[in-house]
Amino acid sequence: MKAAVFSDTHSNTALMVEAVRRSRPDCIIHLGDHDRDTEILRREFPEIPLYNVCGNCDFASSAPLRDVVQLGPVKAFITHGHAYDVNYGVDRLVYAAQEAGCQIAMYGHTHEPDYQECGGVQVLNPGTSGKGRKPTWAVVTVFDNGGIICEIKDL
Repeated sequence: MKAAVFSDTHSNTALMVEAVRRSRPDCIIHLGDHDRDTEILRREFPEIPLYNVCGNCDFASSAPLRDVVQLGPVKAFITHGHAYDVNYGVDRLVYAAQEAGCQIAMYGHTHEPDYQECGGVQVLNPGTSGKGRKPTWAVVTVFDNGGIICEIKDL
């Protein structure tokens, strides 16, 4: 199973749409800040399941603050990250993922791409797909045996 993961798009949707077209993922995950950008993805790719959470810039959003999604045999904890103080480290995020029985935790907010293992949890920040810094996104591949590969890519 392959997931395309985006965060902090801030209305910069053209490159995101092109990345989905090129990668042909099994699902799309948007980690907040301009979760309304997911409507464009839903219109362009109605056949691809899309999971999203709200970020600190998503006022009056109906998206959840956090969610657990099944990626093949793996559970993924998804959140924007601001509610877990990710600017100061990922410990609270990892604890929340562990409590939810997840093998991977995905977050945004910092605009800095990162991939690491912490406390037995794979932790991924795809960076920002929005304007400003070098735009990035991630591809998460989950194998039938539960193996996980995360690739951070330039947009």
